[in-house]
Amino acid sequence: MMHLRSVLQSYGFVFFFVVVRYAHGDLSYSVQEELKRGSVIGNIAKDLGLEVGRLSARKARVDMEENDRQYIGINLRSGDLVVAERIDREEHCGEKPSCVLKFELLLENPLELHRLSLQVQDVNDNAPIFPKDVVKLEITESAAKGARYRINAAQDADIGKNSVESYILEQNPHFVFSIQTTSAGSRYGELVLDQELDREEQQELKLLLTAVDGGSPQRSGTVVIHVIVLDANDNAPVFTEAVYTATLPENSPMKTAVITVRASDADEGVNGEVTYEFSRISDKLQKLFSLDDKTGEISVSGDIDYEEGRKYEVFVEAKDGYGLSSDAKVIIDITDVNDNAPVIHLKSLTNPIPENVSPGTEVGIINVQDRDSESNRQVRCSIQQGAPFKLVPSIKNYYSLVTTGQLDRELVSDYNITITATDEGSPPLSSSKSVQLSVADINDNPPVFEDQSYSAYVSENNKPGSTLCSVTARDPDWRQNGTVIYSVLPGEVNGAPVSSYVSVNGDTGVIHAVRSFDYEQLRSFKVQVMARDNGSPPLSSNVTVSVFVSDVNDNSPQILYPAPEGNSFMTELVLKAAHGGSLVSKVIAVDADSGQNAWLSYEIVKSTDPGLFTIGVHSGEIRTQRDISESDSMKQNLIVAVKDNGQPSLSATCSMYLLISDNLAEVPELKDISYDEKNSKLTSYLIIALVSVSTFFLTFIIIILGVRFCRRRKPRLLFDGAVAIPSAYLPPNYADVDGTGTLRSAYNYDAYLTTGSRTSDFKFVTSYNDNTLPADQTLRKSPSDFADVFGDCDGSPEVGTLNMIDFPVTKMLGTLSDALALLN
Repeated sequence: MMHLRSVLQSYGFVFFFVVVRYAHGDLSYSVQEELKRGSVIGNIAKDLGLEVGRLSARKARVDMEENDRQYIGINLRSGDLVVAERIDREEHCGEKPSCVLKFELLLENPLELHRLSLQVQDVNDNAPIFPKDVVKLEITESAAKGARYRINAAQDADIGKNSVESYILEQNPHFVFSIQTTSAGSRYGELVLDQELDREEQQELKLLLTAVDGGSPQRSGTVVIHVIVLDANDNAPVFTEAVYTATLPENSPMKTAVITVRASDADEGVNGEVTYEFSRISDKLQKLFSLDDKTGEISVSGDIDYEEGRKYEVFVEAKDGYGLSSDAKVIIDITDVNDNAPVIHLKSLTNPIPENVSPGTEVGIINVQDRDSESNRQVRCSIQQGAPFKLVPSIKNYYSLVTTGQLDRELVSDYNITITATDEGSPPLSSSKSVQLSVADINDNPPVFEDQSYSAYVSENNKPGSTLCSVTARDPDWRQNGTVIYSVLPGEVNGAPVSSYVSVNGDTGVIHAVRSFDYEQLRSFKVQVMARDNGSPPLSSNVTVSVFVSDVNDNSPQILYPAPEGNSFMTELVLKAAHGGSLVSKVIAVDADSGQNAWLSYEIVKSTDPGLFTIGVHSGEIRTQRDISESDSMKQNLIVAVKDNGQPSLSATCSMYLLISDNLAEVPELKDISYDEKNSKLTSYLIIALVSVSTFFLTFIIIILGVRFCRRRKPRLLFDGAVAIPSAYLPPNYADVDGTGTLRSAYNYDAYLTTGSRTSDFKFVTSYNDNTLPADQTLRKSPSDFADVFGDCDGSPEVGTLNMIDFPVTKMLGTLSDALALLN
């Protein structure tokens, strides 16, 4: 026996395969059992016309139907079908003459399924084994020659020629061995009495019986036949049936009765007492069934599982008290019960899933198996509601997990999908499997600012680098796709790059001032800030930031009239007949600031006669407080202070010169005050002035006479309001925005006379009622406007005013001649 095994191991196994291509694409291979792992069965790639290089990418694998063990596998590099685990024909097929194992070849991308049939050929790997090591026979001495005594045949798990082929009985003078076949087709041996026994000569015999199979190399098994010579017992037990059949549901409880066999013996007494035992039974069946040796009842002693075995065959031997026996065959059919819930296998899964995948994309492959039979193995698969996925039936028990809608990681980043499989048994059984899917982020969301626009307020004269405001943008994407970087878009403010005004922190969005702002030059401006994420490609959005500069009291009042010291010397003429409250002159000042910082107040800080003149606190109008008397000094000097309303307050001062006289000829001081230049130059100027004034008045008298015939005009007074300002006294480009300047009052002065220099002019100026006083419009008027001024001469002149219509040209020329003579 050991010699045969050593020969088998030394020479190894010789294997072969046959490939058969079926009409439906199935393949069949033939292979011997007990091959070593890695043995090549065939080239599956060549047989199916598959690309060897694509096997790994398509995740080629072989699964056995209704079994989780991997008996064969695929070499993905060569496409060979190889043995992955020991294949034992006896384990899978038992005594079946043909042993075919079913496999499935699964390929992905695209999903492809091929059925494989593996014909397992038997090799002589099992030696014959007798049910017992010792067979006891009690034979009466009266047994006649030719008497036969049944010996249970040896069992060999192999089939065909590898099963038991012959028996060899040890040489003895009394018995020979013969092989018999029953009507059921089973074989057994008989010990044939060739020469009568003589109990007085020999009470017992021990014979060695050897069973030999027909395999190569041969294997054998032995049993000792112990013959005890007894008195005569000439009847063997006889079963009521040669073959018994029974049906047993799986999962039957322990000690469940399966069937009862019965045999009778015609002998009496001890020779007729029948006992029962299993004659041919495997180790597996011994664990499943038990036999009552007295009653012949077969009962369940183990777990009966339809999926492990659907039919069992056992042999029961009936023996009388002195060794005569007979046997019967018992066939037990196992019926299926729905005791196996479907099993869900996750064969493939794409995880994570990009959020921009289109609906209908396959993300996983599910396989469902149920070990039950018929309707008990029919399975329905479903998926929970609410998730954007569904199961699509594919090949046999395979399902594709596909998307049904657009995924959005910002709404749902993870899905816990529960797949439920339910069979059609009664009652139905089900199982569930949870699949965790993550959604990979795609940069599909631009940064979004928290506000649609931002406003920043800063006081002028701020320090460079000071913080103006902060902008914030959110990006719901993940990691770098959601990282926001801030920057200022290129642009111009007052002709300069916007980057020279503000900057932004790229990480925090804090906007800083690059320079100090001046309210008087720049009151507001707008900046475009961009928020960009760090995705690929990056996405961005913009927001407008409005920067408002608030005023600070950093400008002192500027006096427009009278002119500041150092300019032309100006003197106001006050008539001696002026009464108390008469308007003498007006101090006009402006402040470049705004709001209350530009609210001005006027005050006379010093005067020649403190009780003679007063000034309006807010208007700047200088009026007489009382009637002018003869005792008052002809020359009056006033120092006026102008203050703004800022904190702290800023101020400016000016001097106002007043001459009290009814005629320039009566003012001898005028010559002394104004005689500063050469006579030749002054004379030239006076001649030019005389010719200009004469021409000017003649032209306007003609215009006025023409206009009076066309329409009726209301009387206008020359000194009916405030003093108009010559353009030379205004600062360039000055305008009072927001209507808070000092020129709001509607004071209209149509003409005024200045003295105090050798270049004194007699100027006509129109009235203004606007809130602003642009420098380039101070003296601009059309001839028709002047006609309006002199349109009516019926009114009486007030104190301190000159009515131009009642002033004859000859008188004007005479007055100018007197002034010229006086100055010379």
